Amino acid sequence: MKELKAYVDRKNAFNRCFNKNHRGLNITSSEDRQRIADMLDSDLSPENLTCDGELPRGTVIARKRELDKAAKQLLALDPSVKFYEYS
Repeated sequence: MKELKAYVDRKNAFNRCFNKNHRGLNITSSEDRQRIADMLDSDLSPENLTCDGELPRGTVIARKRELDKAAKQLLALDPSVKFYEYS
């Protein structure tokens, strides 16, 4: 769960910077788990994963590995979440 928690913490910190009425993501809420799955899907899209081809290959591989682990942990926590990029 380390990667999933780190991912959620990063998203919460980022959202807190831009949203005065921040409602943090929580992995105990089924609605939030699907929102997290949707964000993981977005981050795993080729354009976002590679920053439109600007990132070096090693960085892309490391990012994908981390996002895949977080997605796998989320799926283990809640098998009902839907993914499109992660399979």
